[in-house]
Amino acid sequence: MSEAALCTVWGLPIPGREKHALDVYSEALQYWGRLQQEGKIERFDVVVLGPTGGDLTGLILARGTAAQLDSVRHSDEYERLLNRVQLVVQHVRAVDAYVDEGLARIMGQYTDEVGRVGV
Repeated sequence: MSEAALCTVWGLPIPGREKHALDVYSEALQYWGRLQQEGKIERFDVVVLGPTGGDLTGLILARGTAAQLDSVRHSDEYERLLNRVQLVVQHVRAVDAYVDEGLARIMGQYTDEVGRVGV
């Protein structure tokens, strides 16, 4: 069961780069699918949001162990893909996340700290 996740979010395409954005989106799906097949991540989910008026339009949530995701995040291939994404869409962010067993652990830590601080 996964404990960690890497959440990569993006906004609207940079004007004039919409076609390139679709190409990079397809490339990203193939990349994450290959990592899953190779056992380098447990799985990934893709979310495309409906029009909200905000700056977030979609995300990919890759799940696995902390070690798996740390290895992916610091790989040359992931860094290059993230650079390509930043060239075609706005508001790109890559954030560590906690899921499943990791969520229970981090919430336990938070609960302990709330008790220590006394808030």
